[in-house]
Amino acid sequence: MKKVIIIGADRAQAIEKAFNSTIRSKQIHEAVLFVENFKGDFSMNFGYGGRNIDSPFLMASITKLFTTACILILQEQKKLSLDHYVEDYFDETTLSGLHIYKGKDYSRKLILSDLLFQTSGLPDWFEEGGVKMLTVQKDFSITFEEMLANIKALNPHFAPPSSKKAYYSDINFDLLGEIIEKVAQMPLEEAYRKLIYNPLGLKNTYLPISSNDFVPNIYYKNESLHRPNLIMCCRASGGGISTARELMLFLKAFFNGSLFPLSIFQKLSVYRKLQKTMGPIYYGGGYMQIPMSTANTLFMGKGELLGHTGTTGSFAFYYPNKDLYIVGDLNQMANPSRPIRLAMKLAMTVK
Repeated sequence: MKKVIIIGADRAQAIEKAFNSTIRSKQIHEAVLFVENFKGDFSMNFGYGGRNIDSPFLMASITKLFTTACILILQEQKKLSLDHYVEDYFDETTLSGLHIYKGKDYSRKLILSDLLFQTSGLPDWFEEGGVKMLTVQKDFSITFEEMLANIKALNPHFAPPSSKKAYYSDINFDLLGEIIEKVAQMPLEEAYRKLIYNPLGLKNTYLPISSNDFVPNIYYKNESLHRPNLIMCCRASGGGISTARELMLFLKAFFNGSLFPLSIFQKLSVYRKLQKTMGPIYYGGGYMQIPMSTANTLFMGKGELLGHTGTTGSFAFYYPNKDLYIVGDLNQMANPSRPIRLAMKLAMTVK
């Protein structure tokens, strides 16, 4: 049921207690948690329901970190810039009518930075377009063109550029995925492999592209769902699959300068509060920021969590204050806030 590697009794006890408290929920059928410091001399992992740190799970929106890394690597290679206009990478028909706010068309004014920082104001086809609830009912495919058509039928939330507003929308990263393919001149799965997997030695992290690729089931309440067709359509925004062991390697590389210069975080760490449905989450340049001093911690927390979580219960966070990296999966769509609460609890209780 559970595997533990203990280094440091106080930390071990706090982490075990937090994990056990989480898996007591009747909605949690399988889970994995992996916690380390940067050097790895403190390391713990727990599994539940047959899971361990080498079990594949759907990363969901943690995939956005991989898309972000590719964009930043390509920028470092001077193959693109966050100041480039989105229209530079698409024909006029594709973007026509994408962003019309209060009667004014902003489609041609969007830049890559608007997408990466979630400041485009574009609506979310997954949540607002009803796709999330449809996912519970059946598996299906959706093309990039259908995603755009869905967006064009919805209303944007504000006009770009916005210095204060952010709105979480998968289409921002779906667009970035298309741009990566055009710039790198290869399919997104190949770009991930060349720019991320190979340099880090990741062997079990991938974007599924055919029926031969394993796609883990995901839970909605007590129902186990198999949704390979949809997962293969959500590549850049949420289609990645990994293991806790390999996600830990990636998370450390993302935040320690192994993939792109650490200095870029001076520009990426401009955070804006997301919509109310996203709770305490702010968004920076391609990743989430969760302040620890909030009502959720009775304003007793310090610092911030940096990383990403996914709607299926996946999580990957770095807590700089205590040199702590926290990754794993609770595999439950019905309560996407649960992994955030777990990460915050660990950050609060681990000494």
